[in-house]
Amino acid sequence: MIFEMGKYQAEIPDELLWCRNHMWCRPSADGPRGRMRFGFGSYAMKLMKDVYFLEWSLSDDCEVALKQPIGNIESSKAQSELYSPLAGRIVAFNPEVLSDPSVINASNYHDGWLFEMIADAANLMDATGYRDYLTRNWETTQKILKGQV
Repeated sequence: MIFEMGKYQAEIPDELLWCRNHMWCRPSADGPRGRMRFGFGSYAMKLMKDVYFLEWSLSDDCEVALKQPIGNIESSKAQSELYSPLAGRIVAFNPEVLSDPSVINASNYHDGWLFEMIADAANLMDATGYRDYLTRNWETTQKILKGQV
């Protein structure tokens, strides 16, 4: 599935679940019930451009609340805090992206994953729901990007 972002396209793989903060979620097939891997979707990557710094403000095996700050990211477009997409327990951070954040740019749906968490994914969107969410908010996003809001 594709979302048109002006001259760019954001890929939205059907097999993933989606968060309002533009992270994808891949439930683990062989892990414990509720274990999920998270990363940035194409939409977020197009808005951020190249990621060149990532830092987590907590450690593995840490309970987090929904929207709790969990780290910081710097890209060629912005510097911002990262927030937990769900309430649950973060069980692992991807050590590869900590040592080389450019992996996120090259492989955001695979090797560039960010963290694993155990949580309830019942409120996440499927690909169609996420595309509809992007469509409803695209006009506001464009205004923010152009500094009109």
